[in-house]
Amino acid sequence: MSTVDESARARQVAEEARESRWDRPSFGRELFLGRLRVDLIDPLPEQEPATGGAEFLERLREFCANEVDGQQIERDSWIPDEVINGLKALGAFGIRIPEEYGGLGLSAVDYHRALMLVATVHPSIGALLSAHQSVGVPQPVQLFGTPAQKREFLPRCVREITAFLLTEPDVGSDPARLAATAVPGEDGQSYTLNGVKLWTTNGVLADLLVVLARVPASEGHRGGITAFVVEGDAPGITVENRNAFLGLRGIENGVTRLHDVVVPAGNRIGREGEGLKIALTTLNAGRLALPAMCAAAAKWCLKIAREWSARRVQWGRPIGAHEAIAGKVSFTAATAFALEALVEVSGRLADADRHDIRIEAALAKLYGSELAWQVADDLVQIRGGRGYETAASLAARGERGVPVEQLLRDLRINRIFEGSSEIMRLLIAREAVDVHLSVAGDLIDPKADLSRKASAAARAGGFYARWLPSLAVGKGQLPAGFAGYGQLAGHLRFIERATRRVARHTFYGMSRWQAELEHRQLFLGRIVDIGAELYAMSAACVYARSEGQDESAVELADTFCRHARCRVERLFRDLWHNTDAHDRALARAVLEGRYSWLEEGIFDPSIDGPWIAEATAGPSQHENHRRRVPRAGEAYP
Repeated sequence: MSTVDESARARQVAEEARESRWDRPSFGRELFLGRLRVDLIDPLPEQEPATGGAEFLERLREFCANEVDGQQIERDSWIPDEVINGLKALGAFGIRIPEEYGGLGLSAVDYHRALMLVATVHPSIGALLSAHQSVGVPQPVQLFGTPAQKREFLPRCVREITAFLLTEPDVGSDPARLAATAVPGEDGQSYTLNGVKLWTTNGVLADLLVVLARVPASEGHRGGITAFVVEGDAPGITVENRNAFLGLRGIENGVTRLHDVVVPAGNRIGREGEGLKIALTTLNAGRLALPAMCAAAAKWCLKIAREWSARRVQWGRPIGAHEAIAGKVSFTAATAFALEALVEVSGRLADADRHDIRIEAALAKLYGSELAWQVADDLVQIRGGRGYETAASLAARGERGVPVEQLLRDLRINRIFEGSSEIMRLLIAREAVDVHLSVAGDLIDPKADLSRKASAAARAGGFYARWLPSLAVGKGQLPAGFAGYGQLAGHLRFIERATRRVARHTFYGMSRWQAELEHRQLFLGRIVDIGAELYAMSAACVYARSEGQDESAVELADTFCRHARCRVERLFRDLWHNTDAHDRALARAVLEGRYSWLEEGIFDPSIDGPWIAEATAGPSQHENHRRRVPRAGEAYP
């Protein structure tokens, strides 16, 4: 198959899996269309009366304070059995599972606050709980499972650990190449699964798995990528390796081989061929977990930056009084507030269930992971040599063991987890230009004939004749616009103007490159980054004025918006004034080996081996590294 054919096939698979309907309002979608719909997020949706959320969070806080040693997890590179069982006893594995199935049935807001707590004890605990509840068995079964599947599996998910198996050694963000197979049995009552899955978070100790595999098309079987619930200890499943990483040293992430694993047909989630759609919907629904933990990290950075910058004295003054450090402290405080606002606003929208928040959740994930990393990097700089030194080393020589270097390592994965920042920008960009692609359609399709192009031109002309004039003027140009926001009104006017401006630039890009726009990934990435900044600014302004908020929150929102406005202006400038064309040309030359001479005079310390491991189906030749966690009071096997 040619590269062109492969690319077209990948796009087709992705298009068939994405949700193409917009049945409910979306702040993010409206933003990219040039319309600032603050009314969709202000006032914030009211939370349901307390149903045990506060009590659970207090019990969780007490457990983490008294029963969990984050440094022990860091030293041992695993979460102790007693901690896992303690979390189970608290109900932490069933926070979002409805009460009728034995879960706590708490809100998304409470779930995010729980993750913020545990992730600041050790991020591996946050990864354990979020991989289970955000992308593991509970979400797809709740969203797509039959009543019988919900009755069978959801109660187990309250007391057992689950994992999500999608990625393969040669399959990342391109699921069209998925190699794992699920062959239907002749009796129609089962499937036999074969394949190798990589980076299976929780896969080392999971009791239940969601596995995506390809069903071959045949008589009576439409085939395609399909999702199954699989027992973690089923015959034929081998955890061949527990992977080790830069950070998240307590995470149980592995390589899982499935060889002739027989799964009942009743364990199939949805229909054949719906697996990728189920996976993407599950990721959309659970995507706010990561920004919640990123917001928690930024809040902790603020605490350490405040305490250290006031205590450490250089040249007769606390370092926080020096402008070079003061700028970093200001950025940390303002950004921590904005990230909390993003999570809180998005969580409220999720709980209200009146909006389509696929764009908002994706923006929060992208923005939270990128900004939290910057905040942590600044904290390392503020702490100086102590920021680079481990907490254990600091404590060993008599100082407070502040795990700043650990945080930097742990946060780095969030820019890759559940869709790398580059892939997230492309996914969001696809949604941002959806209306344009729908309107233009055959007009930009190189395969369309003249008749289809003429019809498309007529439709596009009608749409743009109405839409483009609406981008010319707006409330942001009125001196009294958004007056109800007081000190923040000027920022809302800026957001409104920038919203129309980003829509115009998107249209210019469509007009200039047409079908080639999908290859202008840096341009699209900047469009998305502008949208992320505008959403964060909007959330910060709304959250600062929400009920129960401290009056000083307006000061934080104001400073954050001032920072964000500078970044937005740079992004607008870079849309058309950049080195993209030169970079593409240079990258081609690098890949062709033109500059290989530059690599002379060094050693490559890499351990020899293939770039991508072979993943041929067949029986395992490795020891099974699966870890079974005995339940409380149960003897070790």
